[in-house]
Amino acid sequence: MRDKAAVSEISLKLHQTVAQITVDMCGKISRQTGIKQVALSGGVFQNRLLLKLTSDGLQQAGFQVFTHHLVPCNDAGCRWDRQ
Repeated sequence: MRDKAAVSEISLKLHQTVAQITVDMCGKISRQTGIKQVALSGGVFQNRLLLKLTSDGLQQAGFQVFTHHLVPCNDAGCRWDRQ
């Protein structure tokens, strides 16, 4: 912000960085375990841009990516029995 970068540019770089960190960590875990499937879940993946960047990066790295289709990825997709 000191360099007067546009907020949209800062936001995009943040999303790209978080997605890349996720892809990198999944790669490290995969090399240790052999797992090549990743489920992207939780409220953070309601963010369409983050979901797309992460999913695309993982697929390019050879992962099979699973996401929610029938229920929301956040707590609204959980059934909480209250007594």
